[in-house]
Amino acid sequence: MTSTSSRPAESSDSPTTMPPVSVVMPVLNEERHLAAAVGRVLDQHYPGELEVIMAVGPSSDRTAEIAAGLAAADPRLRVVENPAGRTPHALNLAIAAASHDIIVRVDGHGELTDGYIERAVQLLGRTGAANVGGVMDAQGQSPFEEAVACAYTSRLGLGGSTFHHEDSPEGPADTVFLGVFRKEALTRVGGFDETMHRAQDWELNYRLRRGGETVWFSPELKVTYRPRSSLKALVSQFYETGKWRREVVRRYPETAGSRYLAPPVMVVGVGVGTLAGLLGTVLGRSWLRLGLLAPLGYLVLVVLGAATARRTLSPAARARLPLVYAAMHFAWGLGFLVGLPQGLRRPPPPRRAG
Repeated sequence: MTSTSSRPAESSDSPTTMPPVSVVMPVLNEERHLAAAVGRVLDQHYPGELEVIMAVGPSSDRTAEIAAGLAAADPRLRVVENPAGRTPHALNLAIAAASHDIIVRVDGHGELTDGYIERAVQLLGRTGAANVGGVMDAQGQSPFEEAVACAYTSRLGLGGSTFHHEDSPEGPADTVFLGVFRKEALTRVGGFDETMHRAQDWELNYRLRRGGETVWFSPELKVTYRPRSSLKALVSQFYETGKWRREVVRRYPETAGSRYLAPPVMVVGVGVGTLAGLLGTVLGRSWLRLGLLAPLGYLVLVVLGAATARRTLSPAARARLPLVYAAMHFAWGLGFLVGLPQGLRRPPPPRRAG
């Protein structure tokens, strides 16, 4: 199959001749946000044919009922069952059911900004990329969610990636948030890896780039993201993400970078320092008590990070920000150190010749 990135760009598409698109949505326990997410897709008023495929997993809330009601009310919407309940399975099922050659990924708790799909399709044509995407615009509704959203865009939190910043320049990128794909390119690399329960976006984009395709970032493409609303949910999310990031590094050692290694190094440093300091206090060894500088230094770091966060942050959110930073760092770091159980690990892919 010939690479689509070498084909002439389709930039001649006018608003009345835009190609048809299939929107795919992995959906699980999204009772709170699903209707809004679907509504923002339909409110795009995309000047071309559009279908929405919701791949619904076995949810513990009213998600399945809501999805069925939405589909019954609009012929552009369809539901496919995702018995595995995993995101990569949902995406592959929805892509297989898609009728069109352009695939728009949307999450059940994300809301597209106006004109997102049309601009993304135009970018696919102009750049010849296999995948285009933009900014994950985290927006919180409660003080805790607001603090999490701030941490997502902070360099101290999760803000090292290009797609967390509106001021990042347009151009080729390692990965992007969600994405609008050429179906042909997805099929060529085998779709989403169903053994990657997390970090499947990053892993797919890595395979696309390794196969000679381009992943393109544009700050004009923004998706409103609703962060976790409780400390328990945030810790669970980042603990699982850390475990799966360890799996990515295990499979692709060349991808290990300081941004991903910093949390586990911090966990080890703070843990060893705390243990040494307590031991020094018990034994009366002053040199061991110096270990307490590690946790104290970390505490100062997160407090200063919260104090210097963006000015628009509310006082209630700012007060919660040190806790949010610590939850993200320690959960990710511990997850990375623990890694996946043996049964979920897979052999690293074969190295490419040359």
